[in-house]
Amino acid sequence: MTLTALPQPSQLLRPRALVPGDLVVVAALSGPLDARYVPDLERAVAEIEGMGFRVRLAPLLEAGRRRWWSAARPDEIAKEFNSLLRDPEVRAIVAHDGGQTVFGYLDLIDFDAIRADPKPILGYSDISLLHLVLYARTGLVGFHADVATPGLGGHWQRASAARRTELGKLYATLLTDTEPIGALPASPSWECWRAGRAEGPLIGGVINRIVLAQATPFALPLECFDGAVLFWEELGGQASHVWSYLQILRHSGVLDRIAGMVVGVPEAIDGLDSPDGSPTLAEIVLDVLGDRDIPVLGNVEVGHAGPNLPMPVGIRVALDAEERTLSLLEPAVRARGDGTGRLSNADQ
Repeated sequence: MTLTALPQPSQLLRPRALVPGDLVVVAALSGPLDARYVPDLERAVAEIEGMGFRVRLAPLLEAGRRRWWSAARPDEIAKEFNSLLRDPEVRAIVAHDGGQTVFGYLDLIDFDAIRADPKPILGYSDISLLHLVLYARTGLVGFHADVATPGLGGHWQRASAARRTELGKLYATLLTDTEPIGALPASPSWECWRAGRAEGPLIGGVINRIVLAQATPFALPLECFDGAVLFWEELGGQASHVWSYLQILRHSGVLDRIAGMVVGVPEAIDGLDSPDGSPTLAEIVLDVLGDRDIPVLGNVEVGHAGPNLPMPVGIRVALDAEERTLSLLEPAVRARGDGTGRLSNADQ
């Protein structure tokens, strides 16, 4: 199949705000649903309903359905995803889980449907690739946030009641309120790895997807990283792999363009901070950054360690690493009455 070059976005495309009672669909956008985790999915549905929304499960989200490591063939997932994008009743889409499938259907996504009716898409891991590509192609604000089954139905259930209430309110507000959220709730885990302040659009995801996406026709133009606050996290692999991914971002010029960095809590990465003299994640980051004067905030609840703070891709943020604060300066959604969801340059 020949890829047709699509125009790059010059404006931010905010989804329409949700209202209580709106339909949210949980869909298998990548990996399958193991029957063992059906109770977690049910708890995730209850969490979304607790935010005030109706919930429906997409047809491919069926326990035991799988094709290799995926919930279905990539073309089947793309067909269902596109039908959700085109369905006016569906007001938001939450990925059931991550996985290894999104690269298989990037060329099958109906980008025009996203432009016609922008709606929030929530998820992390493999879903962060969707956020990056949809932002690059349409300007859509993606919600790097918890997936349903291992996130809302898993990590959230192991958090304190107070934390779950705080996160539920935060997610609901981000999806429904057209005013900026302001400061995200910090925790004692946050660390200043390099002091400084920065303001810019929030761009990121799981680091291996950021790097791999740049090797495809769906790559973000380097200009998207100008003045950006780059956030990233990683699951599994070796500490040396993370160092290599950062080196690739250095060689590609990304690290010369960004204004700040937010690093998620590492999860199951071998070779970090071990007794044999292995480096810490902070040491790896600072080694690759060198003398670049970029503030870095580390160990933020972003990614697989969960529960996730929502990180709306493309929204302008303020980072103060020394004070350990990260603030959303713009709303992530657009007023319901706007016919396009798109902002003019004057509105941004």
